[in-house]
Amino acid sequence: MQRISWREDKTKVASRGYGGKWQRLRLAFLKKNPLCVYCERQGKVTEAKVVDHIVPHQGDQKLFWDQKNWQALCKSCHSSVKQREETGSLQKGCDVNGIPLDPNHHWNKKV
Repeated sequence: MQRISWREDKTKVASRGYGGKWQRLRLAFLKKNPLCVYCERQGKVTEAKVVDHIVPHQGDQKLFWDQKNWQALCKSCHSSVKQREETGSLQKGCDVNGIPLDPNHHWNKKV
């Protein structure tokens, strides 16, 4: 029997943890963290709309509710940069000093 990933499971989002409790905590988190952390690294000011799990929880409820594992992102960064990170692709862009954002970029390697 093939196991279905938590994202492919077609059960309601509330049963996967994204119900009323999540919505309340999400709004409170975004109120305290109103800016996208990825955009801030590039010197841009962008309103965050998404609470992202830094380490993908993949259904692990302890990791899901761990607020130390949350970060505020704009929709654009969540849909592009974060997805590239999770699939192992290079992160594009640089910070205000011109240093590549991707920790795996050869300029960020310690010699």
